Amino acid sequence: MAQFSRIEVAGIMKETGMVPLFYHPDIELGKKVLKACFNGGARLMEFTARGDFAQEVFEELNKYAIDELPGMVLGVGSVTDAAAASLYMSLGANFIVTPVLREDIAIVCNRRKVLWSPGCGSLTEIAQAEELGCEIVKLFPGNIYGPGFVKGILGPQPWTSIMPTGGVTTEETNLKGWFDAGVTCVGLGSKLISKEVLASEDFEGLELKVKETLSLIQKLRKG
Repeated sequence: MAQFSRIEVAGIMKETGMVPLFYHPDIELGKKVLKACFNGGARLMEFTARGDFAQEVFEELNKYAIDELPGMVLGVGSVTDAAAASLYMSLGANFIVTPVLREDIAIVCNRRKVLWSPGCGSLTEIAQAEELGCEIVKLFPGNIYGPGFVKGILGPQPWTSIMPTGGVTTEETNLKGWFDAGVTCVGLGSKLISKEVLASEDFEGLELKVKETLSLIQKLRKG
């Protein structure tokens, strides 16, 4: 079962401001990526379960996180139905991220008090997600909507917490646009954990990149 409640996970997302996204079928490589992100200061990781037997990889990474990386919150993304969500929660997923809004996933996650973050693309979908108990809404794909959309949502709904994924980079101008608009946190995938980093196994470079990005986010938040 999850090591962290949905309220705890939401708090960590808000505190750190960043959720790295990662998938690779190699378990040992995954452990090194996870450790580099942890050493860089990240306290969350979304495992984007898109490959065959991804659940086996996640299971080993979560065991590693529990044993070796105290305080690291591992969740699963690209979850498309309640059965998959239940499977990953049985393997200890601390949060579930979905590309679309699905009530069946909301129900199974709420039953276990596990945070779920659905991909939404309209004010109506965001309101529906919040009515179903969503703490932090995923804006996806972020590059289609942009910071202006976030500002538009927070006008009538200032209580809404938004995490854009897709279209977010580690560049200061990009991050400034999102955080000035009022996002709670950002999801960062290949712009943070690039194919080049994985191919060269530059885990020291990844650790430094994570540290610099988190520091930049904190600076931007302070204004």
